Amino acid sequence: MLPTKVVLSDKLSQINEHWHPRIVGELNGQHVKLAKLQGEFIWHHHEAEDELFLVLEGELEMQFRDQSVVLRPGEFLIVPRGVEHRPVAAKEVSLLLFEPAGTLNTGNVGGDRTVLNPERL
Repeated sequence: MLPTKVVLSDKLSQINEHWHPRIVGELNGQHVKLAKLQGEFIWHHHEAEDELFLVLEGELEMQFRDQSVVLRPGEFLIVPRGVEHRPVAAKEVSLLLFEPAGTLNTGNVGGDRTVLNPERL
């Protein structure tokens, strides 16, 4: 199979929902996902998975129980497994996620915001 170029702006233009990540690539058991966020998500953690959040557009505040980290376009943060966190976006944010395949967006919490089978773009 030949490599396929992914144009992030084209893929992002296909996303109209917040908090519903879409798979845009896969390598070595990892998913590359795109998502648009706005508002507050839920507090959660991932028992066995680290997550990378790379901001493409907008500003993301990653809240932890003892601090917050603000990410702007071109900045990323790796949230280690087991660390409770909550993404917050006052205005719409577009980001790229890199995480093990099968990682649930709601981690240990589950619930109605869980995306069990993310769509592939």
